[in-house]
Amino acid sequence: MEHPTIIQGGMGVAVSGWRLARTVSRTGQLGVVSGTALDTVLVRQLQDGDPGGHHRRAMARFPIVGVADRVLETYFVEGGKGAEVPYALVPKPRLPLKQHYLELLALGNFVEVTLAKEGHDGQVGINFLEKIQIPTLASLYGAMLAGVDYVLMGAGIPREIPGAMDAFAEGRKAELSIYVQGAQKGEVTTTEVDPAALGWPTPPKRPYFLAIVASVSLATMLSRKATGHVDGFVIERETAGGHNAPPRGKLQLSESGEPIYGPRDVVDLEQIHHLGRPFWLAGACASPQSVAEVQAFGGQGVQIGTTFALSRESGLHGPIRDELLRRASADRLKVRTDARASPTGFPFKVVEIEDSIAEDSTYRQRQRVCDLGYLRTVFRKENGGLGYRCASEPIKTYVAKGGLEEDTEGRRCLCNALLATVDMPQALDDGSHEIPIVTSGDDYSLARKLLLAHGGSYSATQVIDYLLGREPAVGTEDALVADPGVASDPATEGEPALVGRT
Repeated sequence: MEHPTIIQGGMGVAVSGWRLARTVSRTGQLGVVSGTALDTVLVRQLQDGDPGGHHRRAMARFPIVGVADRVLETYFVEGGKGAEVPYALVPKPRLPLKQHYLELLALGNFVEVTLAKEGHDGQVGINFLEKIQIPTLASLYGAMLAGVDYVLMGAGIPREIPGAMDAFAEGRKAELSIYVQGAQKGEVTTTEVDPAALGWPTPPKRPYFLAIVASVSLATMLSRKATGHVDGFVIERETAGGHNAPPRGKLQLSESGEPIYGPRDVVDLEQIHHLGRPFWLAGACASPQSVAEVQAFGGQGVQIGTTFALSRESGLHGPIRDELLRRASADRLKVRTDARASPTGFPFKVVEIEDSIAEDSTYRQRQRVCDLGYLRTVFRKENGGLGYRCASEPIKTYVAKGGLEEDTEGRRCLCNALLATVDMPQALDDGSHEIPIVTSGDDYSLARKLLLAHGGSYSATQVIDYLLGREPAVGTEDALVADPGVASDPATEGEPALVGRT
């Protein structure tokens, strides 16, 4: 199979949803869905009434008998639950995973990939975070069951994922080591999924695996020591959105509190090329010139996130996207790398906009709660058992579990905030809702060019056309509109009719 030139980044929670991925894949490039929290995304869509019936249509194709029916019976609300009614929650990830939660994880990922692959023969990928370990195997299996073509993973060292993919493709049990803070020497904690023992079918194929890395040393290690074959690399620079790799060496902060990156953080693409694997560059490379430069180094192309996140097909809540477009149009979209926002400890890029928990004043007004738990750290209790804590949970709770109070300062609840960003905010007891947070890369210059060229909004297909030299992004300042609206979504055109509606 010929690898694509353009990879659309797997952003946030459902920002890179199936509509965006499908639109990109239809162009012959690689559309990618975010694999984060797809169990929650599915059940919240069902509780909102599943407008259009798309999720139920995909659920009807899930080959494990009875699973879709049980999930529908538990979570589906005809006509939607109403904005003031809280969402029912899925179980928090914890070991050992019970079968009903394994099934929900597999189903959520199967549905998202299935919808992204509908109506075309292009390639679709899924992006996972290595930092979210406990749900990974069942999520990976569900995506593979839907025939996903590429699996991408960063935010850690995904050394064991290629071997897990091999195992699933061969109908074997897959295992994954779980990082446990404070584990004693010789103590190993693993999770496993055994499709044969569960009566699950074997996925149709083994996808390509692309590791998202930020250094030559990590790429070299994975090419030599991963449990299976690493098919390529996405080299992500610190200018990319979402979680960034920390700077190499001792952490130093600027006057504004942002991590300082230096020459040691620049990846030598010639050395990457010598590893003999396809590679793509990510972070401030949204231009035909960047594509050509990467290819001159022997690379395949580029991965683009921010420009796609601002396109009409992305999962961003409409009013949030419109505000970002207004700011991009006026060249006043402010992005900073927050060294403390993420409870994972990785730097995390945030957009400075009002009514976001990226703002300190808004963040401090929010009542701390950890009711989703995807970014919790597993730790060893004094009695040898496993505990779970998150630096953004209530401070007294975190400290009672052995955490340090200073580690909680500035930590945002990304789980709830990112769901709010895609219009699935949890309703709170006081009648309010969880508050969003927006992430973006440093460079939104292409988004601005496309806004100039297309009158205030643009499609993901126009991003592809510009990057591949099919359409120059030309325009003038007069072409910008003061209040860009969101046009009808071309990704919904020609969608199949609802099948198996309940």
